[in-house]
Amino acid sequence: MTDTHAPERTGLLELHRLSVRFRLPRGVLVRAVTDAALHVRPGRVLALVGESGCGKSVLASALLGLLPGNAEVRGHALLDDGTDLISAPEPVLAGRVRGRRIGLVPQSASTHLTPVRTARAQLVETVAALGGPSRADELAERVGLDPADLDHYPHELSGGMAQRVALALALAGDPRIVLADEPTTGLDRPLVHHAVDLLAEAATDDRAVLLITHDLAAARRVATDVAVMYASRIVEAGPAEEVLSEPWHPYTAALLAALPEGGFEPIPGHPPSLTELDRVEQEWGCVYCQRRPDQPGFAPCTGDPELLARGDRWIAAHAPC
Repeated sequence: MTDTHAPERTGLLELHRLSVRFRLPRGVLVRAVTDAALHVRPGRVLALVGESGCGKSVLASALLGLLPGNAEVRGHALLDDGTDLISAPEPVLAGRVRGRRIGLVPQSASTHLTPVRTARAQLVETVAALGGPSRADELAERVGLDPADLDHYPHELSGGMAQRVALALALAGDPRIVLADEPTTGLDRPLVHHAVDLLAEAATDDRAVLLITHDLAAARRVATDVAVMYASRIVEAGPAEEVLSEPWHPYTAALLAALPEGGFEPIPGHPPSLTELDRVEQEWGCVYCQRRPDQPGFAPCTGDPELLARGDRWIAAHAPC
């Protein structure tokens, strides 16, 4: 997505042409994220959706400076105070961003809690490390926990309780952005609903949530905005109600058709390997057309992978009819 196509800067966090690649032995190059553009605005929940392995969690790690040493990152991720998360040095990320500006709700919350310490001890320590007053009980109540639950060890907590502890930890530094990376993994549907509802409550007038998930039903429940990612690229974005009711990109439509209410129609084939994207794009332009070259009912593919603005929506390769 070129800067000329980007909307005006109105967000708490704005990504411009963010790309992440990994160099592996024998010259293998993995294109995990390619030219991502996102705008996280206050009071809103932006859901970044797509199949597992498309690059969503790599993008989250890039925002927090948590990528391994073989990662190559370019582009920008700008906070509203001008801090560029991509070029910021580690002391800035550790001292001013992680936990303070951006709170992280990780995947599989129970496995991220220290097993030999109570939830309370971990929450109190986190609050103290971030320089805040002791308020563990207040945070517990904010996420729907009985303060007494904090006195349990992680193995004594249910999956839903552990997820709420993780959200309390993410809110401990009073961040303006909550980044939830697959926060519903391993939860049954009622707990999924409860978890995403709690996240939606965190999006207030001056705060926002970036929800990274492969669970389209969960995204539909709480998202105000949706960005759809496929094979390292964002292929469609816009207001959630519009994108999820009238998708422009055939991949978005295929994701919706795979839901129970969409008919349980699986998407044929498999996404291309992230090590083969250069070749696939040279041949096809649009990497999804390589997977579904005969899908009817959509505008012809332009072959241009760049996101183009159409009002308050964005689309790559497939223009609306």
